[in-house]
Amino acid sequence: MTSSTTASRRGFLQSVSSLTAGLASLTGLSLSATAQAQSEAMTMGGNSGTSKRAAKSKYMGDFRASPLAQVKVAIIGVGARGSGHAAQLAAIEGVRFVGIADVVEARAKKSEAAVSKFGHTPKVYSGDENGWRTMLAETKPDAVFINTPWSLHAPMAIAAMQAGAHAFVEVPIATTLKDMWDIVDTSEATGRHCMMMENVNYGREELLYLNMVRQGVLGDLLHGEASYIHALRFQMENGDSTGSWRTFEYAKRNGNLYPTHGLGPVAQYMNLARGEDTFGRISSFSSPAKGRAAYAKKSTKLTSPAFKELDFKGGDLNTSIIKTSMGRTIMVQWDETTPRPYSRHNMIMGVNGVLAGFPNRISVEGITSNYHKWAEGKEWEDIAAQYEHPLYVRLGELSKKMGGHGGMDFLMLYRIIECLRKGEALDQNVYEGCLWSAVGPLSEKSVAEDGNSQVFPDFTRGDWKSTNPLKIIA
Repeated sequence: MTSSTTASRRGFLQSVSSLTAGLASLTGLSLSATAQAQSEAMTMGGNSGTSKRAAKSKYMGDFRASPLAQVKVAIIGVGARGSGHAAQLAAIEGVRFVGIADVVEARAKKSEAAVSKFGHTPKVYSGDENGWRTMLAETKPDAVFINTPWSLHAPMAIAAMQAGAHAFVEVPIATTLKDMWDIVDTSEATGRHCMMMENVNYGREELLYLNMVRQGVLGDLLHGEASYIHALRFQMENGDSTGSWRTFEYAKRNGNLYPTHGLGPVAQYMNLARGEDTFGRISSFSSPAKGRAAYAKKSTKLTSPAFKELDFKGGDLNTSIIKTSMGRTIMVQWDETTPRPYSRHNMIMGVNGVLAGFPNRISVEGITSNYHKWAEGKEWEDIAAQYEHPLYVRLGELSKKMGGHGGMDFLMLYRIIECLRKGEALDQNVYEGCLWSAVGPLSEKSVAEDGNSQVFPDFTRGDWKSTNPLKIIA
């Protein structure tokens, strides 16, 4: 489809959105039909309803910022996640910590002590929910790391970029399509990176499979599977931590609210939004919502008594199917409720076989001894030794020593600083963060419409077709 055709279609869809909304109120047009028209108008046209990039804005797909000999780092939110990031960033060469912001003074002081061990003397901002804004103005950081509740990701990332900093945001990058478009527009207007920190893309197995796919081991790719299966009901009893705010998200929203840990690696295997293919549509269904209410009812240690009274809308398990523009399929699941073993699935299938995780196993014609049988254990390790990702060869042992989900956190942070210091394109661009996160609101809409498929936004405005694939970084 040509760019002029795409622009015309987007303009048409915007008109359809306004027309159908008016007709619905006058004629009783079904909510599903109206919602579908509005969904297509918004996802194809963007927040502003136009496909045009703002004047003087730039496409950020392969963007390279000016190199920084030293990266002035500030961090917002140093709870369970942020405190780990702070300690690891402080140990990386080329970092100078200039600011720490958290509403809780004890948390801010704890991270201050941790980074000071590496010779940093950051300013600390606490006790004020807007202290982070003061920090941006006073410390003028080059990079801001955001580790806060989901609803704060977008406004903080946007403010950081407007203050002249590159923004690095915990997953998901945002929870609404509007916020995602605002992030994209701000990044393009300011010429500042905004990267969602999908740490799983830096796991050993994920890097290994990416390298094998790039070397053509699987041939043409057909299908992927990705999930986040993690029994986290106990977080409702975990005090002033993640569960204290996430529980309310789970109660009021019904869809896949946390898709990117499994999906990020599969999207990179398939070169999605990077020249080869991109997401097309998604259909989503949720199971009944039973587990969290039952757990809250029997618990005597809930952080908040209000949890017992919540009307949990979010299904215990969400299953979504994505169809790409090339017709490939991806199954994405999310379940943080059911008591079951942890899994991200991490499966990629091509015409020559399958690479899979949890447990790690491979079945590929010409590589494994028998494609009717999985190569596991020692046989898997022998194959892995032949295809180990060069980035993991270089930094794997250091990352394991530094820790953070087996080392993937440190490897991610190391690469961020390395790219900023060298002036290289980041491993994950702003469009990927928004594309992967868009599964959240689109799955909610699909579930509400009994599985009606939803169109993915093209946050790149067509430029994904000329964006370079992620290289196998040495």
